[in-house]
Amino acid sequence: MKKHKVTQVRHLTDYTFVIRFERNGMEFQTGQFVLLGTKGAVDRREYSIYSGEHDDFLEVLVREVDGGKVSSKLKRLNAGDFVDVDGPFGFFKFDPAKIATQKFLFVATGTGISPFHSFLKTHPELNYKMVHGVRKAEEAYDYEDFKRSKVTLCTSGEKQGDFYGRVTGFLSTQTFDEDTNCFLCGNSEMIYEVFDILTGKGIPVSNIYTEVYF
Repeated sequence: MKKHKVTQVRHLTDYTFVIRFERNGMEFQTGQFVLLGTKGAVDRREYSIYSGEHDDFLEVLVREVDGGKVSSKLKRLNAGDFVDVDGPFGFFKFDPAKIATQKFLFVATGTGISPFHSFLKTHPELNYKMVHGVRKAEEAYDYEDFKRSKVTLCTSGEKQGDFYGRVTGFLSTQTFDEDTNCFLCGNSEMIYEVFDILTGKGIPVSNIYTEVYF
């Protein structure tokens, strides 16, 4: 575990924010996560890395949880404070050799968009489509970093997105090439339902990768 100096806390909504801290030489592959907590605190939580592999900093996207032991403390951080970071960990990643020739589908709910932001910051040439499910359109986190034509924003709480309803409702209307690499990141209910939708449309299980955000 290392101490990393915070250089910026950027608030995206009233309850969601991006923490940027010094990289301190940490190497990672896009899709991995770190264990993060305030300096000296016992409690830490897993957060997917939000920044790209080649950035000279590390970022994580955090949603404040009511009564959360970690997220509420992280929200109060300022530039110059320190965080404890351990990692990277995880296997929610792909073979970079596939990038030039294969298609990718990214499905996320809420802050589950984090690893896909890292994917695209690292590999902007990816042939991808992303489906992102949130309640309100204000949760379209840093969409300027994506090709907007490649992203479908599904809003379940208001009719301000590209599709009014859940990601499962949108995906049920779509067709996919069977060789598409599908990455799912979000709550477990979504992942189970999307898994069934994709396999029902001919995507082999071996082409589906999952990361559960509780």
